[in-house]
Amino acid sequence: MARKYSLLKQTLASLCFILALYAIINTLISSTATLKLDRSFPFDIANSVMVSDELDSQEIDFPNTSGKSVFPVKIYHYDVPTRFTFGVIEHHGIARGGKTIGKITELKYPGHQHMAEWFLFSDLLRPESERVESAVVRVMDPEEADLFYVPFFSSLSLIVNPIRPAAGSNQQQRKLAYSDEETQKALMEWLEKQEYWKRNNGRDHVIIAQDPNALYKVIDTVKSSILLISDFGRLRSDQASLVKDVIIPYSHRISTYNGDIGIENRKTLLFFMGNRYRKEGGKIRDMLFNILEKERNVIIKHGTQSRENRRAATHGMHTSKFCLNPAGDTPSACRLFDSVVSLCVPVIVSDRIELPFEDVIDYSKIAVFFDSVSAVKPGFLVSKLRKISKQRILDYQREMKEVKRYFEYTDSNGTVNEIWRQVSQKLPLIKLMINREKRVIHREVDKPDCSCLCANQTGIRARL
Repeated sequence: MARKYSLLKQTLASLCFILALYAIINTLISSTATLKLDRSFPFDIANSVMVSDELDSQEIDFPNTSGKSVFPVKIYHYDVPTRFTFGVIEHHGIARGGKTIGKITELKYPGHQHMAEWFLFSDLLRPESERVESAVVRVMDPEEADLFYVPFFSSLSLIVNPIRPAAGSNQQQRKLAYSDEETQKALMEWLEKQEYWKRNNGRDHVIIAQDPNALYKVIDTVKSSILLISDFGRLRSDQASLVKDVIIPYSHRISTYNGDIGIENRKTLLFFMGNRYRKEGGKIRDMLFNILEKERNVIIKHGTQSRENRRAATHGMHTSKFCLNPAGDTPSACRLFDSVVSLCVPVIVSDRIELPFEDVIDYSKIAVFFDSVSAVKPGFLVSKLRKISKQRILDYQREMKEVKRYFEYTDSNGTVNEIWRQVSQKLPLIKLMINREKRVIHREVDKPDCSCLCANQTGIRARL
C-alpha cells in the first residue's frame, strides 16, 4: 500500500512539472507574439480609444445624395455696362411716360412673366452669407471661375417699346427711342472683346433668354453657351437642347394660394382665362373654347393681361379643381406655374412642352396630360376629369404643395437655387466639350449628328 502511494505521488509530481513547464513555454510564446504585434500595429488600448474619439469628433465628407453640390461651382458675374441692365429698365419706363432719374441703379424692375433675369442678377449681387444652400458661389477673380454669367435683361429689352406708345410722347422721348436689336448687337460687340469669352467661344458662359423671342438677333452667336430658356418653341435643334441648356419656369403672375388642400371651396370643375387666339401651337385654344364654353361647371374666358383680369384669374384658379393649360404661341405658358401655386391641378394640352426641373419633379403626380388630338374631341376631356376621384385630386394638391417652392422666385430656397443647381450640373459636359474642341478636325455635315446637341454643326478646326 505504501509502494502504491509513493508511485501516485511521483505521478502527480510529474504532471505538476509538465503543467508548470507548459505554462512557462506558453508565456514565452505569447510575449514574443505580442511584441511582434506591437511592432506591426504600434498602438495600445488607450491609443485606440483616442483614435476613435478623434474620428468621432471630425467632420467627414460623405457623398451628397440631396442633389446639391458639396463643392459649389465658381461663377464670375460680368460687370457689364449698365446699358444692358438698369438701362433697359430706364428705357422701359420712359417708353411708358416715365422720366429719367439721376441714379438708374435705384430703378425697380417691372413685374412680368419673364422676371428670372432679374432674380438671378440680384442673387449674384447679394453677400455670400445670404445665399444659403446655393450650388454656385460668386468669385471676383475670373481666373478662378468655372462658369461666367452674362447679365442682360433680354426679355425686358424685347418689350421695352409698348404696342401702343405712351400718351403725350414728346421730342425728348423720341430721341431716346429704344432698339432691342441694336442693344443685342451692342452686347455681342462688348462680349466678343472679353478675354474669357474668346478663350472658349463662350461655351462656359451662362446666358438667359427666357422669353421665346429673346436674343433672336444674336442667338446663333451665343448658341454654344448654356442658355436659360422657357422652351424650344423658337429654337432649332442646333441652337438649344436639354443636354446643354436649362429649362426654367415663368414667374407666376397669380397670387400664391396659402390655404390647405381640399376641394370643398373649389366648386368649379375646370377654369381657364387667357387669350383665346394664339399663333402656331396655340391655335388649339380656339378649338378648346368651342367645345368647352358650354360645358356644365366649366369656366373658360377670353382675357388679356391687366390688373383686373389678374384678380379675376386668381379667384378663378383658387376656387377650381382643375386649370386648363393649353399651348401658347410656343409650347409653354405662364399659366402652368400660376396653376401650381394655386393648388389647381394643371390640365396640360401641349404636345411639345418641356418642363423645368424634371430630375426632381415628377409632373405626372401634379398634372393631367392630354394629347391635342384627344383633347379636342367633344366631351372627351371633361368626361375624363369628372371621373377623377376626390382622393386623387387631394393627392395632386398634396404633391403640388410639396413642390411649389420650385416655382417661387422669392423663396430663399426656391427657383433661383434650383436654377443654379441645374446650371452646376452642366459643368462636366462643358469641360468635356471644351477639351474635345481642342482636337476635333474641321468637318462639314449635311444632317445633324450627336454633336448638334452640344456643338456647332460646322465643327471646329484643330488647334496646332
